[in-house]
Amino acid sequence: MTTTDTRFIALKICLTVIEQGRSLSQSLNEGLAQFDDRRERAFAQNLVLGTLRWQLRLEAIREQLLKKPLKAKDADLNQLICLGLYQILYMDTPEHAAVSETVQLTKRLKKPWAKALVNGVLRNFLRDKDRICGEVDKKPAYCYSHPQWFTKTMRQAYPDDWQAILTANNQPAPLTLRVNGLQQTRDQLITRLSEAGVRASPHSFAPQGILLEHSTDVSQLPTYESGGFSVQDGAAQMAACLLDPKPHESILDACAAPGGKTGHLLELSQNQAQVFALEKDPSRIDRLSENLHRLSLTPSAINQGDAADLAELWPEIQFDKILLDAPCSATGIIRRHPDIKWHRTPEDITALTELQSQILKSVWSRLKPGGLLLYATCSVLPQENRLQMTQFLEDTQDAAEMPYLINQQPVEWGRSFDGPGLQILPGLANMDGFYYCLLRKKD
Repeated sequence: MTTTDTRFIALKICLTVIEQGRSLSQSLNEGLAQFDDRRERAFAQNLVLGTLRWQLRLEAIREQLLKKPLKAKDADLNQLICLGLYQILYMDTPEHAAVSETVQLTKRLKKPWAKALVNGVLRNFLRDKDRICGEVDKKPAYCYSHPQWFTKTMRQAYPDDWQAILTANNQPAPLTLRVNGLQQTRDQLITRLSEAGVRASPHSFAPQGILLEHSTDVSQLPTYESGGFSVQDGAAQMAACLLDPKPHESILDACAAPGGKTGHLLELSQNQAQVFALEKDPSRIDRLSENLHRLSLTPSAINQGDAADLAELWPEIQFDKILLDAPCSATGIIRRHPDIKWHRTPEDITALTELQSQILKSVWSRLKPGGLLLYATCSVLPQENRLQMTQFLEDTQDAAEMPYLINQQPVEWGRSFDGPGLQILPGLANMDGFYYCLLRKKD
């Protein structure tokens, strides 16, 4: 496969995400399946992820260079120019190669007439790069490449941290593992990884967490096939730790797929808790089951159903503990899924907060007096987090916030921002953005 072929596949993946609105995960998996060579695959993946991370800034630069906007039918050329600009600005590709390879793609698009246009745009950028970037970067949304509405929200919600949040969102996310403590200790897995030539270190805050120095194919790592570990970000690992599952407790994982937190609950309870995994999306049930099977874990039940309506699901059970990893904007994991920037809208957030409120009320009714509910999102938006829980606590007289402990010690991460719960901002200890609020149902 030639370098032009590799870039063409990357361009097609970007177009399906930006122009067709498809999810990056789905488009990337399908596109990268065409590669046999790992280096070509890695190059294409970096090109796609990087271009989508910096899409808004690249578009702003492109508009500075074009004498007039291209027609709607030439959206592929618009994206092609962004692809070339990304290579010039952010990759080690020699400038002449970035230009020539990008120009070559006009033939693959069957638009040879655009060869001079693309060549002229990219060469004009090289001649005036500093001035153009300086002009574009005067606007924070362009400088940090985030939608205007999201940039404004972050500035209002986190006046001292918004720049760090947006910067962290544009960084590649590290690969973090969670050791399966039923099979091995964290130190044992780190030693096995080292023997396999993989450099790893204990996570700063997650007791079962391991940070890898470089991303790799996890299926080739020692003990993967036998269920010795899972892939899970450090922030996500806090959920089961905070809920502190015990053997024989009845626990509802209300929005369970793909099963990472379900598995962790079972591991921490020595695979003896009665964990009921619920997932609304039937297409994700198989993956949930497969993940738990690989880990040799046995939940009490895996059901397809809506957590907002639990009336007919396990009606005889009142749960000791409930984990509600609520449907959310996923704005805390933008560094892993940069397409979130371009697929989320303010209207989505309104609908999500209403859904979260419905699910909260539904699952709260199934919690035993004295039981614990952990509300979690991978979001950094106050509407979904501290404002959501402020309203719930005002409306729910038998709910009280609890201290945040792991292994009976107060946690050393997260901030309250003058509201209930703890917010993890993206980048802290190499973690994603996450929110947790731990509640107890009064007797």
